[in-house]
Amino acid sequence: MKVNIALLTVTDTRTFKNDKSGLILKNKILKAKHNLVDRKICKDSKREINKILKIWFKNKKIDVIITTGGTGLTGRDITPEALEEIADKKIPGFGEVFRYVSLKSVGTSSIQSRACAVIAKGKYIFALPGSSGGVTDAWDKILIHQLNINHKPCNFVELFPRLKEK
Repeated sequence: MKVNIALLTVTDTRTFKNDKSGLILKNKILKAKHNLVDRKICKDSKREINKILKIWFKNKKIDVIITTGGTGLTGRDITPEALEEIADKKIPGFGEVFRYVSLKSVGTSSIQSRACAVIAKGKYIFALPGSSGGVTDAWDKILIHQLNINHKPCNFVELFPRLKEK
């Protein structure tokens, strides 16, 4: 099953020309034979992030939103706070597993990541670091499996129809 994904790079410095992490994710999404429905870049601003997310919430073709950037510790890193404002549910296991797999790549520096995931308006949102290594770890070790309907014992895809239940 193809998953419909929107990709948002959160940055004050990158453009489509030099957005290495966004390009890595775009290529991995397409290689996995998913649909890249939209791709945007925005500034490190809660208002800007949530403005784009609210537009994407209305798009019935989008199942999953992936952000890259803004998950670090500096003053401008506000992606997790932006997601907290719109989240219906948090998925704490995503950040926990991400830091676990990152430990093998970057050692104890993995504690500096605030990668996270939420469900909002029936869509999964995954906030990944802006580093090429971080997005590669997140995709290759977590998302490629969880966004595959055939992954067992369970996966995110099989829950799509039930995300909007009350």
